[in-house]
Amino acid sequence: MALPSSSFLASVVIFLALFSTTTLAQNSPQDFLDPHNSARADVGVAPMSWNDTVAAFAQDYANQRAGDCALQHSGTSLYGENIFVGSAGASWTAANAVDLWVKEKQYYDYNSNSCVEGQMCGHYTQVVWANSLYLGCAAVTCDNGGTFITCNYSPPGNYVGERPY
Repeated sequence: MALPSSSFLASVVIFLALFSTTTLAQNSPQDFLDPHNSARADVGVAPMSWNDTVAAFAQDYANQRAGDCALQHSGTSLYGENIFVGSAGASWTAANAVDLWVKEKQYYDYNSNSCVEGQMCGHYTQVVWANSLYLGCAAVTCDNGGTFITCNYSPPGNYVGERPY
């Protein structure tokens, strides 16, 4: 049996490198930061910066969820946290998760500092929490083919009775 030619192997390596770069680029630190900072700019809040320590925490927790892809918070008090689970069969990205959280803006009433009755808005308020200055996020493909994405915020936000900005 003949071995593949070196040009064929080089083509495969280039293809895999291009595919990996595209996949990773959809969940890069900047892919998480940009939609967060866009939502923050919309309400006059300073941008966040990526933090490798916070990102390492997010990655560790995402790795723990990879077995079951459960929509379950880590329970940490060190950081604020938003989580997302996408079903198998789709390519879920940072933008999908952050867009979902930011869409909750329509349910946040700044004047009463509360969510519209029967709706969630706490993911959105964490995204725009003015005192949260650092972001770290991670995404994993779960054993069931789904995607688990988590973002953590330092310092944490969403304190009862306090406005996000």
